[in-house]
Amino acid sequence: MINIPKKVRDRLVKQVPRFQKILANAKNRDVHESDTVTIVVDMLSHVFGFDKYTEITSEQAIKGTFCDLAVKIDGNTKYLIEVKAIGLDLKENHLRQAVNYGANEGIPWVVLTNGMEWQIHRIQFERPVSSTLVTTINFEDISHRNSDHLGQIFLLCRQGIKKQVIEEFHERSQIVNRFTIAALTQTDSVLTVLRRELRRLSSGLKVEKEEIQELLMNGVLKRDVSQGEDAEQAAKLVKKAASKQIRKKKRTVTRKPVLSNSE
Repeated sequence: MINIPKKVRDRLVKQVPRFQKILANAKNRDVHESDTVTIVVDMLSHVFGFDKYTEITSEQAIKGTFCDLAVKIDGNTKYLIEVKAIGLDLKENHLRQAVNYGANEGIPWVVLTNGMEWQIHRIQFERPVSSTLVTTINFEDISHRNSDHLGQIFLLCRQGIKKQVIEEFHERSQIVNRFTIAALTQTDSVLTVLRRELRRLSSGLKVEKEEIQELLMNGVLKRDVSQGEDAEQAAKLVKKAASKQIRKKKRTVTRKPVLSNSE
């Protein structure tokens, strides 16, 4: 659970319900993009805690074009925001434009929003440039009494950004997920434990780790967590951690005690 300062929590408890009504009304009226931007700016100020006049700008020029909004703290841009009309569904081509903005400027965090839905994306500065969806906040479903819901909003709050909560959240989400858990179940150490526990169930039972792994892959784990790009990335992460541990053990030299002449 994310620790939210009391002052920020009190603000969220007050402002979230207020803006839920504003957003619902705007959605019913199907307001245009420019009006949605106005609402988003107000949310950044009243909900997320940024100074409306010094920390929120629409003048972020990137290679001759402008992104809709940029949020700054102490003059440094913390994340870019691409805003679409509240009645529009957020699509991949909308994200692609926002990611290009961030990649050109060297800003890793991009938010795509229509006011109601807020998608937080982390850019990978590779070739080709890609991005990862870290989390989605839907203000229509937010409960101001739910600490986990408020914790999601805090990721984009001024105080949360200063404390780098969003970086910690992203790092944790990269490790604690179904793909990593699936990859860990297929490691030699886990297979060894499973083999031992199975043999405890029946004296003299003959079962090999390869058989257990095959059962995991073909009968226990869902295909989407054991195959595909995300599964491959998780497997690489687990393998890298195991290799690092092996190298650490090799560097540890056990020194024999030196015996004195008297001994």
